[in-house]
Amino acid sequence: MTAVRRLVDAHHHVWDLSVRDQDWITGPELAPIRRNFLLDDLRPEAAAAGVEATVIVQTITVPEETPELLALAATSDLIAGVVGWTDLTAPGVADAIAELCELPGGDGLVGIRHQVQGEPAPEWLLRPDVHRGLAAVADAGLVYDLVVLPGQLGAAAKAAAAHPGLVFVLDHLGKPPVASGELEPWAGDVRRLASLPNTACKLSGLVTEADRATWTVADLRPYSDTALDAFGPSRLMFGSDWPVCGLSSSYAGVLAAARELTAGLGEGERADVFAGTADRTYGLELDGGTVQVE
Repeated sequence: MTAVRRLVDAHHHVWDLSVRDQDWITGPELAPIRRNFLLDDLRPEAAAAGVEATVIVQTITVPEETPELLALAATSDLIAGVVGWTDLTAPGVADAIAELCELPGGDGLVGIRHQVQGEPAPEWLLRPDVHRGLAAVADAGLVYDLVVLPGQLGAAAKAAAAHPGLVFVLDHLGKPPVASGELEPWAGDVRRLASLPNTACKLSGLVTEADRATWTVADLRPYSDTALDAFGPSRLMFGSDWPVCGLSSSYAGVLAAARELTAGLGEGERADVFAGTADRTYGLELDGGTVQVE
């Protein structure tokens, strides 16, 4: 058994369709998650898994969502940090971030994310207005989460190189083509991003990039091994991607897969993946308690 201070889920979402539509949940493949997923739905699953702290992440690019997530975190003993959204291209992006930090729960804002995967331009991250926005994120002492497709990893590396004072966290390993089993060019691009010291990565989202009906841990391993080799355990963190993971697995199943994928690591290395990296990267300032990660 490996004891860590806390087991941290560094990536999950919540949404209430009665409050706001999630317009990305369309078509029969996503139908199982086209319903409400609230924090109270996550609590029993997190508790059963031994998860004591989480990072909640934005889902849609509207200004109303992040204040709601901050307010939710302020009343929760589970959510330790919020990765929100603001328009990076807006001239007043620095003021917008400052206003978020002043809201109820604003001290829980740890990062900003934009749905770069939905931008048609593969080098959207290299636009001058986006660079200005990234600089504002750095000045605010926040982290920038990268949700990109494999073809956008090159631009992500260039953006990270241009902002050495900003930590870039790659969500879902950059969404590799697990279902096809192909490694390149994804692996080379991930290694280039990981060669920059101001980058980290989430061991998350792999089960929904695999064949959702038949995936095995063996299918995921080439991709997790690449990320572990490139980033090292001290820059890799576990995330469930709940409730999206429900398209392929249960919450417990995702955690079990992550444990199996990291079984060959040493005690301290696994403590990093399941708690320490998220704590340091997002400045979660977790305290107290120990849990078992296998």
